[in-house]
Amino acid sequence: MTPARVRGHSRKFSFGRSLAWLYLIGVLFVTIFPFYWILRTALSDNYALLSNPSSILPVDFTWGPFRRVLGLAAPAEAVAEGGSGASIQLSSFLLNSIVYATVSTALIVFFSTLAAYAFARLQWRGREVMFSMFLAALMVPGILTLLPNFVLIKELGLLNTFAGMILPGALFSAFNIFFLRQFMLGLSTETEEAALLDGAGRVRMLFGITLPMASGPIITLFILGFIGMWNDYFWPLLVTTDSSVQPLTLALAVFKQSSPQAQPDWAGLMAATLVAALPMLLLFMVFGRRIVNSIGFTGLK
Repeated sequence: MTPARVRGHSRKFSFGRSLAWLYLIGVLFVTIFPFYWILRTALSDNYALLSNPSSILPVDFTWGPFRRVLGLAAPAEAVAEGGSGASIQLSSFLLNSIVYATVSTALIVFFSTLAAYAFARLQWRGREVMFSMFLAALMVPGILTLLPNFVLIKELGLLNTFAGMILPGALFSAFNIFFLRQFMLGLSTETEEAALLDGAGRVRMLFGITLPMASGPIITLFILGFIGMWNDYFWPLLVTTDSSVQPLTLALAVFKQSSPQAQPDWAGLMAATLVAALPMLLLFMVFGRRIVNSIGFTGLK
């Protein structure tokens, strides 16, 4: 069969292939459409949304919701476009989110790396039993630990502090430990054995040999953890009432306030949601391939 015939044969209509493409297009539409609807609402006048709520295009197009979110609109202008007149200190809440997400993720990844190294490289009695207990923790819903953690933080007097938000989840992550352990089990032991014969200690081998080889999965976990902490809402809501430590996800609630003349500022809320999600979308677009490759490579170990 000539190459031309092969190409023609490969392009022949196939019902199964067409069905697969239709399915992929449907999944893509279901995934992307909510983001478009958020953008459409964020570019609409909040008053005009009531008159044409089902419009596919922005209703009475305006940049007003984004101006309200960024603090560029006067209260009178915000009320005129259907907002409540309320505003947020975007830079302050943004800084709080950066501190909360960065410190939390760094601590979680650091301690998870230490635990994974102990499970993968050190020989000690009860290691497999302990690791099985860690795996069992993966099956415990996170909602069950909220109340005990809240009581603990309250008794320690850490409400309305960064420490109160960060510490409960900073020392343990069953998924991170499992993820890194699986990767470390597949690393060659020859370099570590040579370093051990030369008199290197376990700490030196961990930070000088193992961590550089595991930098890919560690960076992947940091990115995924940072995204999760950035979007965290319920736990900061439980332990904080002071705006000086609240992350950006809690600040968005100000746009749900109603004024006497209008409904909640849905346009402003959608604009604020896009502003809050934009850094994470950019982060995932830049590092998305690294994340997928690292997870796939680890799964083969």
